[in-house]
Amino acid sequence: MTTWARARDSALYAIQRGYAVFPLSINKTPAIRSPHDKGHNCRGQCGQPGHGVHDATTDPAQARRLFDLAPRATGYGIACGGKLIGLDLDRKNGVDGCAGLNQLAAEHGFTIPRTMTVCTPSGGFHLWLAGPAGVAVPNSAGRLAPGIDVRGTAGYLVGPGSIGREGDYGLHPTLGEVDVLPVPEQLLKLMLPAPVIRPRCTYVPTGDGAGRALDGLVRVVLGAAEGTRNDRLFWAAAKAWGHVLNGHLAADEAERALVEAAVSRGLAEAEARRTIASAQRAGVAA
Repeated sequence: MTTWARARDSALYAIQRGYAVFPLSINKTPAIRSPHDKGHNCRGQCGQPGHGVHDATTDPAQARRLFDLAPRATGYGIACGGKLIGLDLDRKNGVDGCAGLNQLAAEHGFTIPRTMTVCTPSGGFHLWLAGPAGVAVPNSAGRLAPGIDVRGTAGYLVGPGSIGREGDYGLHPTLGEVDVLPVPEQLLKLMLPAPVIRPRCTYVPTGDGAGRALDGLVRVVLGAAEGTRNDRLFWAAAKAWGHVLNGHLAADEAERALVEAAVSRGLAEAEARRTIASAQRAGVAA
C-alpha cells in the first residue's frame, strides 16, 4: 500500500469515528494549494478546496475527492474545536511537554486522562480530549508550558496513520484505540483566556446645561418600557451625539452614561453599545 493510500484509508476510518479530516503533505501542512492569492481571508466560502483545516469533512465521498486532488499527500489532519481539543506535547531540543503537563497537573490538582493518544516522531504525544459543548478553546503555543501546544478552534492534529518528514504517527502501543475522555475542568480553565474585567463607571450629573440634557436623556432610557428600550436608547444616543458634535458633551461621558442606563434596564452591554454606535453613525451620515 502506498503512503498516499494509507493516509486516505486512515482518514476514512477517522470519519467513521466522527472526525472531520483533510489531506496533509509530508511537512504536516495542507496538501491542496490555495486557489487564492496571498493575504486572502476566505475560509472556504468560495466553494473551492484549498483552505486547509476549513476543507475538513466528515463526508467520505468528499474526503476521497480531496485526496484525489492531493496525490502527494502522506497524511491527514483532524479538525479540532467543538468536541475535540488536542494537546501537542513536544519532547525535543531540551523541551519536555510531558513533564510540563505533569507539573501543571500537580500544581492545579487534576489527573491526566488515559485518553486517545498518538505517538509523534519527536518522541512526544498528541492527547485527544473531549471539550464541553459551546466552549471555544483557542489555539496556543507554549502558553501553558514550554513544549505544550493547544489545538482548538480552527486548529488540527496530525492523524494516526500519517507520515511526516520525521517519521510516523501512530496510536500509543499500550493504550491503543480508546475513548476520547473529557478535558479536566482545571486544565480547561488554563486553556481559556482570562476574562476581561472592565471597571464599572457611574455617571455623576454635572449640573451644567449639557449635564442636565444628558440627565434627561438618561431618564428617557431608564423609563423605557420593555419592547421600546432599544428604540428609546437609539433616540437618546442620537440626541446626545448632537451635543457631542456641538462640543457640549464628551463622547465617552455620554456613551458611558447611556450604556449604564441601558444595562440597568436589562439590555446586554454589547447590544447597548451597538445601538449607540448605530445612532452615532446615523448622526454622522445626517
